[in-house]
Amino acid sequence: MSEVYAARRTRLREYCNAGGSAAALVSRPANVRYLAGAAPHGAVLLLGKTEDLLVCAGPTADRSTQERPDEALRVQTLHGAGGGDPAVAAAGLAARQGADSLAVEEHHLTVARHRALGSVAPRLRLANLGSAVEQLRVVKDEEEISCLRIGAEIADQALGELLESILVGRTERHLALELERRLVDHGADGPAFPTSVGTGPNAGRPGHRPTDRRVEEGDFLSVCLGATYRGYRCEIGRTFVIGTAPADWQIELYDLVFAAQRAGRESLVPGAACRDVDRAARQVLDSAGYTEGLTALTGHGVGLEIDEDPQLSPAAMGKLDACVPVTVEPGVHLPGRGGVRIDDTLVVRPEADGGPELLTITTKELLAL
Repeated sequence: MSEVYAARRTRLREYCNAGGSAAALVSRPANVRYLAGAAPHGAVLLLGKTEDLLVCAGPTADRSTQERPDEALRVQTLHGAGGGDPAVAAAGLAARQGADSLAVEEHHLTVARHRALGSVAPRLRLANLGSAVEQLRVVKDEEEISCLRIGAEIADQALGELLESILVGRTERHLALELERRLVDHGADGPAFPTSVGTGPNAGRPGHRPTDRRVEEGDFLSVCLGATYRGYRCEIGRTFVIGTAPADWQIELYDLVFAAQRAGRESLVPGAACRDVDRAARQVLDSAGYTEGLTALTGHGVGLEIDEDPQLSPAAMGKLDACVPVTVEPGVHLPGRGGVRIDDTLVVRPEADGGPELLTITTKELLAL
């Protein structure tokens, strides 16, 4: 992987040089990991004028093999009782390397930290790196997609096992904790985000935090979970009915959300406008009279973070590229009654390669559990 990280750093250096900056300071943890192979707590990456350095506040030797930095990258550890601020130290190193300008991630630095950088190297012109690294991260290579694929398999396995257990009488909180335990048991680094389990009137509510409400016969049960594998995060969401056969209104609502989700999935082609993917799913729900209360977006990118670019929303700019993993997750929530949410992680692929690759494969049939 060393050559992969080197190539990523080269692309960022070319971007910085084109903008007039001789060096760059990357401080956002996911971006550090993307460029350096690991992001020890508080570490920053300096793309220097003469040498690239991973500047850490403490030793990295005790980390697992999967979390160790690129072996071709020199690691500089700060010494002393407090260790100091790696970002401030990196600015001083950039100045000593002869750089006259340094691009920094202003959206990640605090005002106080930004001022400290200027104080340690007053002759160093600070420029804004913006979201350059985040944009580099949008298109994934096959190794990254492989990590997402394994994470999706783990999430599918954890969810499948839960569905085989007795659910009636158990609390949302208990089910969420069990799912997260199963993720780790099957090889995940941990959950990709806090697992959401909603029952009855809570079902289908986006971002619902599990409560002590117990599962009852006839409930909708919605589950949204994800696994992190080697730092990469995927997402899956499904809705089921508990116990008895679904009521007519439950079948109607489920079929509607399923149709919206299918429309969004089928729109995932290279060159498609992000807002058009959102529109494809949203129109299905709008036409059925569910304009009010819809979520702000239909989906989003995933990778080293669970919510990355691109955003699939009405105001989204830009178009999709091949090898971009995204979620498609429309839903409808009816206050007091519950709702439906169906969520998949897919990779945008050209039609010649079979179209969008579905990573999360748990059935989307409306099951009565």
